[in-house]
Amino acid sequence: MPLSSTRNLPVDRAAVDAAYETLRSVVRRTPLELSERLSALYDARIYLKREDLQTVRSYKIRGAYNRMSRLTDDERRRGVVCASAGNHAQGVALSCRLLDTAGVVFMPQNTPRQKVQRVRALGGRWVRIELIGDTFDAARSKAAAYAESTGMTIVPPFDDPNVIAGQGTVAREIVEQLPGETIDRILIPVGGAGLISGMAVYLAAARPEIRLTGVEPQGAPSLLAALAAGHVVTLDQIDTFVDGAAVRATGQITFAICKALIPGTIESILTVTEGHICTAMIGLYQSDGIIAEPAGALSVTALDAVRDEIRGKTVVCVVSGGNNDISRYPEILERSLVQQGLKHYFLIEFSQRAGALRQYLDEALGPRDDITLFEYVKKNNREFGPALVGIELADREDLPGLLKRMTTIGLRYQNVEQGSLLHRFLV
Repeated sequence: MPLSSTRNLPVDRAAVDAAYETLRSVVRRTPLELSERLSALYDARIYLKREDLQTVRSYKIRGAYNRMSRLTDDERRRGVVCASAGNHAQGVALSCRLLDTAGVVFMPQNTPRQKVQRVRALGGRWVRIELIGDTFDAARSKAAAYAESTGMTIVPPFDDPNVIAGQGTVAREIVEQLPGETIDRILIPVGGAGLISGMAVYLAAARPEIRLTGVEPQGAPSLLAALAAGHVVTLDQIDTFVDGAAVRATGQITFAICKALIPGTIESILTVTEGHICTAMIGLYQSDGIIAEPAGALSVTALDAVRDEIRGKTVVCVVSGGNNDISRYPEILERSLVQQGLKHYFLIEFSQRAGALRQYLDEALGPRDDITLFEYVKKNNREFGPALVGIELADREDLPGLLKRMTTIGLRYQNVEQGSLLHRFLV
């Protein structure tokens, strides 16, 4: 894409270069690692840009510090306010401490505990945390009202030119770290679209042959919705599981940049399911020793969707963050098993005659099937009684055999469908 296409945008390559100089002594130049496992799996050269190893375990310090370093003396005395699901809050907290600036951080009440504790540790006496609402957007609304009433300056998580320019420095590092190699594509996680906007602006000017693919969680496709409508829209509902990328509305500035650079530097925006994200997280942890948060695994998850397009090419996946609470792993494992077709739940109507449950165990279950949940209440005044049963399979291909055997012995059953209230209760 020619340089002229970025001239009228609110952020340009010069702003990213200026941010790069500002951040030299603050951020880590995170590794760009060739993943032998992923390269073999996708028949391509797959590099991981390890922003999970950043100072605050995510790229968010880049935008937060770049914005706060440009506060006037009066603004710094009055302090700053931000809203965040966790990672931006950590960037602001560390910036407050480094710049001797007081800050108030508004976070959703369901923010993982580990992220809240990290904000406290990074900000120390310079930061106060307020937990409010259940989504980032609720926290953002409260932060805006607080800033207006106090005169403090808002540090946006993505919709600000200086924040976008700071995030764009990830692209400059990638280019410098692979000086002699063609880069065909970069996969980038998308929440509010600050990272992809900054990287796209820089690459459109510096390396126009490189193509970017943005990756959103299926439960919060705010950028895709905006592109489809032609303007920023607010999603009625979102799944907050991918907390680092779960926003109801993309930014006005980030949308303008993305819209201007699609098609072109930004080739496409994809969505991936939360279950697939969990499977990618487990693969990164078990095979590569990388602790990625859900948003941090978005780019790697999307490799399946572009498999045919990247064969034989060089691809960079931005692992955007590693702030994952260990208490979430049971849910991550469960979602992954469901996505892989290895975990299923049924409502099964059992006869209350003696031996009915034994018959199910002996004649319906396969030799490798495992019962992980069984809830049954015997009601003496009924001939049949329902039970909630969870089954884990060794192979997804074993499911048809299980269903056939349950039918053969005369059981009435109902699959607990993904997305239903009961399924959401269980997973």
